[in-house]
Amino acid sequence: MTDRAAERGDEERWALLPVMLAALGLATGVVIHLILGTDYSAELSAVRVALLSFVSVGAILFGFIVVRGDVRRSAAVALGGGLVAGLILYFNGSTAGWGASEGWRLFSLALAIGIAAPLFQAGRAHGFRPLDYPAVHDHVWTNAVLWCLGWAFTLIVWLMAWLLASLFQLIGIELLRDLLQKAWFHRPLLGLAFGLGLALLREHERIVRLLRNVGMLVLGVLAPVLAVGLGLFLLALPFTGLQPLWDATRATTPILLTCAAGAFLLVNAVIGNGVEAARHRALRVAGLVLAVVILPLTAIAQIATALRIQQYGFTPERLWALTFVILATIYGIAYLVSIVRGRRDWAGRVRSANLVLAMITCGVALLLATPLLSFNAISTRDQVARLEAGKVAPDKFDWRALAFQFGEPGRRALERLKQSSNAAIRAKAVEAGRAKSAFELERMVPENAFTGELVVSPKGATVPPELAREIDRSVCSNGRVCRLFIQPDDRTAVVVSDGCATASGDKRCMMSPVVFVQGTDGWARMANTPTIVVSDKRGEAKRDAVNAGQIEVRKVERRQLFIGGEPQGQAFE
Repeated sequence: MTDRAAERGDEERWALLPVMLAALGLATGVVIHLILGTDYSAELSAVRVALLSFVSVGAILFGFIVVRGDVRRSAAVALGGGLVAGLILYFNGSTAGWGASEGWRLFSLALAIGIAAPLFQAGRAHGFRPLDYPAVHDHVWTNAVLWCLGWAFTLIVWLMAWLLASLFQLIGIELLRDLLQKAWFHRPLLGLAFGLGLALLREHERIVRLLRNVGMLVLGVLAPVLAVGLGLFLLALPFTGLQPLWDATRATTPILLTCAAGAFLLVNAVIGNGVEAARHRALRVAGLVLAVVILPLTAIAQIATALRIQQYGFTPERLWALTFVILATIYGIAYLVSIVRGRRDWAGRVRSANLVLAMITCGVALLLATPLLSFNAISTRDQVARLEAGKVAPDKFDWRALAFQFGEPGRRALERLKQSSNAAIRAKAVEAGRAKSAFELERMVPENAFTGELVVSPKGATVPPELAREIDRSVCSNGRVCRLFIQPDDRTAVVVSDGCATASGDKRCMMSPVVFVQGTDGWARMANTPTIVVSDKRGEAKRDAVNAGQIEVRKVERRQLFIGGEPQGQAFE
């Protein structure tokens, strides 16, 4: 069956498909349970991770690509995809050696498989040379809809199972509730539900295609909104300048990349597969604008990422951001060239470019999923070199990242720094090595430290070093005056992030007080008190009281109901 309509099961249904995919999902759930076990705290070895990825990827891929007349080749491709995924995860090592950004490797692997599957599906149905763009386009969007609806069906089954368990519990039968809490039961159940849901949806692909078309229509209608917004943003930049973007470099790149990705998505929703493209002039113009703005957005993201790297060096997150920026820039250039060369037929040029870009993205994503390019190792070498060259002081160095976020390369570097000839570096490395978790090193992260002005009351009072380390940017924002009021018992302190100290005239401002109490484990931050908004006479009176040092922590007696010596409800006046 080479005809696409027949392949999709429109002419006749494949009665065996629901039984086959449901059984495959059930078996996959059982095997996954045998691999994972019940010890959720245990690290997964490289072999277990490889087996897990082989089984799950192979089963899911088979469920999406299998067709009635091509079961053997579909099984071969699914097994090949699972084998590639298993080998990649095996060579990435056990989860004990993974870094904080390791999820991006999994994302890259999923992206590569997600691109390869529709390319194979379209090539099988219409010949691999050349690939039929409408077929590729339809399979991409159909697979996305099937993925979402399949998990929606699984969620419904899970919720219904818990509803029935709760119903039977009402009459004293707790068997189903107990089973749902057992890993050996709910893992196969979820696999069974997803396999069955995927099969049922594939049996009714006319409905799936209808939902796909409705989704593309909705996205197409949103295209003018995003086009106007992004166009106005770029037009406003010459008047506002780029400095505000550089001041917010932590957020600039993700926001710009998200906008570029949204533009890419909506462009392709507008141009469609060439047969079902948008005909309304406003939508076509919006698609053209979105295709043009991708490049300037990614160019700004490039500069923002480069500035961040220049200031603070490489980290895995910044290297991943740089990779995505470069890839998005390639898309922006390809789209702009397609518009210039295609002119009236720019959409056709973009469709042709999409096939080439998809293959490039698939290859790059597959490479990034492998350990051939270790961002953890690159970041470790760069950060340690900056430390040893004196570009970063030992007390400002991000020891938490080295110990817990850079994976095995970071931990090896930390062990080497424990033998450093620099006493300050050696002491900090030893201290970081003692920590059992990243939480213990939270106070050592320089990006969280408060570096602004600290005004202490009463004057001349000594600030405990442990308390000073607890005052971070979540308590006092840099740029504000941070007031510290040490109470007479020397075990209680109030920190006020004073935004009114630099405010002029009657301008509305805010002050945020936080209470700290010294306990057996050091200074602990209590629940935040409400922010004081100075916008009326009452707020002005509180501001004057803070300026006069009239701030204290009092013990307040409350009344509360006790029954049998146990407190009931909340305390009251």
